[in-house]
Amino acid sequence: MLSPTPVSNKYRYGLLSAGVGMAQKTSDYYVRLTIVLPTFNEADNIGNIIPELFSMYPGVRIIVVDDSSRDGTPSVVEAMAKQYPGLKLIERKNTRRGLTASVMEGILAVETPYFINMDADFQHPPASVQGLYAALEEGADLVIGTRQTMGPLTFFRRIASQGAHKLAATYLWFKHQKSSTDLMSGFFGGRTDVVRDVIVRKGDGFERKGFKVLFDMLKFMPKDARYTEVQYTFGDRTKGTSKLNGQVVLSVMKQCGPVGKTTGFFLEFFLINPAGRVVGLLLLAAIFMFAVMVTGAPPPKP
Repeated sequence: MLSPTPVSNKYRYGLLSAGVGMAQKTSDYYVRLTIVLPTFNEADNIGNIIPELFSMYPGVRIIVVDDSSRDGTPSVVEAMAKQYPGLKLIERKNTRRGLTASVMEGILAVETPYFINMDADFQHPPASVQGLYAALEEGADLVIGTRQTMGPLTFFRRIASQGAHKLAATYLWFKHQKSSTDLMSGFFGGRTDVVRDVIVRKGDGFERKGFKVLFDMLKFMPKDARYTEVQYTFGDRTKGTSKLNGQVVLSVMKQCGPVGKTTGFFLEFFLINPAGRVVGLLLLAAIFMFAVMVTGAPPPKP
C-alpha cells in the first residue's frame, strides 16, 4: 500500500499518494484529463513532449494551442495527430495574440472533467503531471504547481519573477482573494467546469496579451474554491529560447485593475517604446525649464 505524502497548502492540507499515477497506470486511468499545451515556435520541443505525455498517461487527451508560430510547429502537431487520436490542434490565426489568450481558448475547448496547463519546453516536467492530476481527483478545484527552486532562471529573470509575484500577491490581498506561493506559475490544473465558468463570466477582465493567466484566474475564482499546491522541480528548457523578458512585470501590472493597467501603459510607453523615451526626455526637459522660470534660478553653465 502506498504511503501518503502530505502536500502543504496555504489554505488546506491534502494527502497525495506518492506515485499514485504510475501505480494505477491502466489504459483508461487518465481519460478524465486533458493537457493543454500553448505553443509559439516550439517545433524543436513539441515533437518530443507529445509522445512522452501519451506514453506516461494512457487515455489522456492533449490540446495544442498554437499562437501563429513561424517555425512549423502546427505542421509537426498535424503529422503526429495521425498517430495519436487523442491529440487536437487549435491554430490561432488572425486573432489577438498572447499566451493568456491561447490558454483561455485551450481550456474552453476541453471536453474532460479536468485539465492541466503546462509549457511544451520540458521546464514543467511531464512526470509531475501525475501529482497535479491526483490532487484534482481528490477534490481540488484548482491545483498549482509550485517551483521548489528557480535554478534555471537567470538572475534578472528571477528578480523579475519575484517582483511580479509580490505585486500580484498584494493585489489579491487587496481584493480579498486567495493567493499562492507561486503566482507566476504556468503549471496548473483545474476542474474544467469551475474554471470555464470563470473564463466565460470574467474573460473580458483577463490580460489576453499577458503571460500569467493563473493570476487572472485567481482574481475571479469563487471564494469557496478549493486550492492545492504541489511542488515540482523546475527544469531546464531543452531546446529553443524563452519568450519571456523584462516585460513580465509590466504585464502583471496591467492585470492589477484600472490603476495598474494605466500605470503599466505609461511605464511601457516611456521606458520601452523608442518614441516614448524621446517624449519622456522632452517632458523632463520641459519640466526642468519650467522649474527654472518659476524659481528664477539661472540655468547651469555649460
